[in-house]
Amino acid sequence: MSSTLDKGLNASPGGAVAGSGEGAFQGGRSTPTWRQRLSRFDLKASPYLYISPFFLLFALVGLFPLVYTFYVAMYDWDLLSGKESFVGLENFSTALTDGTFWNSIENTISIFALSTFPQLLGALVIAALLDQQIRAKTAWRMGVLLPYVVTPVAVALIFSSIFRNAGDSSLANNILDAIGLDQVEWKRDRLPSHIAIASMVNWRWTGYNALILLSAMQAVPRELYEAAAIDGAGPVRRFFSVTLPNVRPTLLFVIVTATVYGLQIFAEPRLYDVANAGGIGGAERQFQTTVLYLWEMAFFRRNLGRASAVALLLFVLIVSIGLVNFFISKRLVAGDEGPKLTRAERRAIKRAAEARKAVAR
Repeated sequence: MSSTLDKGLNASPGGAVAGSGEGAFQGGRSTPTWRQRLSRFDLKASPYLYISPFFLLFALVGLFPLVYTFYVAMYDWDLLSGKESFVGLENFSTALTDGTFWNSIENTISIFALSTFPQLLGALVIAALLDQQIRAKTAWRMGVLLPYVVTPVAVALIFSSIFRNAGDSSLANNILDAIGLDQVEWKRDRLPSHIAIASMVNWRWTGYNALILLSAMQAVPRELYEAAAIDGAGPVRRFFSVTLPNVRPTLLFVIVTATVYGLQIFAEPRLYDVANAGGIGGAERQFQTTVLYLWEMAFFRRNLGRASAVALLLFVLIVSIGLVNFFISKRLVAGDEGPKLTRAERRAIKRAAEARKAVAR
């Protein structure tokens, strides 16, 4: 019987024996069958096919408008008469040399700084308080979300009456009078108007971000808090040593979204002082943001080409700040995952895992 087997092995060139279900063996290695190759392709390609509808929809409603905006920015394009002549990058150079554009950039960054950082700090504090054992948790959570439900128009009307110029009766100036301070020109001066607009943003969005952070805090295992309490850690130490490290990814997500919204702010400055200069950001453009400047170019001056150029410049600004946030968040999150493996180390681990699977078979 052994001689017959030897003849069968010698009869096959290279010592190959046809396999019935696992493919042929040639030179000690398995040759995958057509069905096995199709199965491997399905495992690798099917995830991309599943998510392809999203990317197709994104290309239709997201990428196409962006490309078309760049196309419009290349022309002298009027709102009523339409495309007139090709101007190339002239709209970009005109915007970059316009002092009003840089004034809007400064106003946007100032309002963004005054609104984002206090907003995130307040959201963290509120989320930490709601995460404690308090009565009527549902009522408190609904209460902090109520400002977000209020429309921006109503918010602007409320805060426009709270912050008025000196000499006009307003809540903010009445409080300053009560404590012996001079009244403030909340709509005429640059910094006070930025503070008033940032107050609108903080009042409306702090509770919303607090609930997002609260959902992350409730996912932290309670055993970690119990172990920290046994070790003698107080509430503040538990917050910084247990809560913050575990909600860091969610916190970074909130930071990124708050950054994007803060740089795109439009409704609050547009509705803050409508009586002066038609709502373009104050009589002297003291609180005109970049989106408000874009709106003025498009619908007041009817220059869609220049407005499109400003939109693309704002897009570059948002992407740049978003990339900075991404790399910072990547480093912070990677700090909790231990040392990063090199590509050679990952390949070695993968080969070792495949070898263990082969031995197990």
